[in-house]
Amino acid sequence: MTISLTEGVIPVIRQKGEYAIVAITKHGVDIARKLNERMSGSDVYYMSKFAKGDEEQRQIQLFDGSVRLLFPSLFPAYQGLIIIISLGAVVRMIAPLLQDKKKDPGVVVIDDKGEHVISVLSGHLGGANELTLEVAAAIEARPVITTASDVQKTIPVDLFGRRFGWVWESADKLTPVSASVVNEERIAVIQESGEPNWWTHDRQMPPNIQRFTRIDEAQAFAPQAVLFVSHRLLTEDEQSILRNGVLYRPKIIVLGIGCNRGTTAEEIEAVISETLEELAFSIRSVKAVCTIDLKKDEEGLLAVTRKYGWEFVHYPAEQLNTVPIEAPSDTVHRFTGAYGVSEPAVKLYTGSERLALVKKKSGNVTISVGLIDFSEPEGL
Repeated sequence: MTISLTEGVIPVIRQKGEYAIVAITKHGVDIARKLNERMSGSDVYYMSKFAKGDEEQRQIQLFDGSVRLLFPSLFPAYQGLIIIISLGAVVRMIAPLLQDKKKDPGVVVIDDKGEHVISVLSGHLGGANELTLEVAAAIEARPVITTASDVQKTIPVDLFGRRFGWVWESADKLTPVSASVVNEERIAVIQESGEPNWWTHDRQMPPNIQRFTRIDEAQAFAPQAVLFVSHRLLTEDEQSILRNGVLYRPKIIVLGIGCNRGTTAEEIEAVISETLEELAFSIRSVKAVCTIDLKKDEEGLLAVTRKYGWEFVHYPAEQLNTVPIEAPSDTVHRFTGAYGVSEPAVKLYTGSERLALVKKKSGNVTISVGLIDFSEPEGL
């Protein structure tokens, strides 16, 4: 559905994320789509004449008319606006909408080549400056921040790992933990999984922020606040570390799914939930669902992946058969041309031979579970 922008009429938008990405040029559209892939919680809006045909599937919203007429709807709806339009034009378009710094969203501008990300207008939680750093890191651009208060160059708690798709478990402690970071208290970053290259500043991490891979090591540091990155469901005892802490879910879980034709979304979702609970994994850390090409139009699978916003990947049988698996099945091969579906699909996506769950069959569904392993880069 295309939004028709008409003078005097406030358009109806489908707001789902916290950030809106807006583009009106061919190159801007490419940048918007790239950023949307790398930044969870973002909605994309661009002109219909640049449609690529997959907008409905990717939940991208098209519009016709002057983009200026779109902003009255975006301003009150989003925490931040990421606009790929010239800075001067953006300033003129948003000027009539400004109220005060406690209400206005953060506004960030990207140039048409994607070389600079400029903090234009600070907003409420997070603010444009922190958003600028995350967006610049996501598209490998240069951040431009002019406010003196940002010389601290520390961790933006509410946007931590956003460019990787990390999501927090609860927002309850965002404000007190952010205060601890700003006040340079002892901060423990406990990271059990996820991308390690989250420090984006051009200076060394300050000594009050320490990285750990285990809870007991962090406890010895006696932190005043904690940023915990893990795909695991924490035990009751482990949760005590989060008294003043935020738990982040990195997108590292990959599900391999095989199913009978016509299997309902409800059954598929139930098997996924049950399996992740058995493994003590968080469903919020799922990144992708993988299967065979024959299932690329399976409505149950499509419905589940759409519901959760998971990537949906399918491989041809010939490619699946190139992967060594533990229990090849002649029966599966007879019907699909592949000796396995869920297990080799996960291994192809993760690039790893080791799986958290090799294979489990439940009703009409077969499921395998793998984890994306990120090697620590040199110098950290």
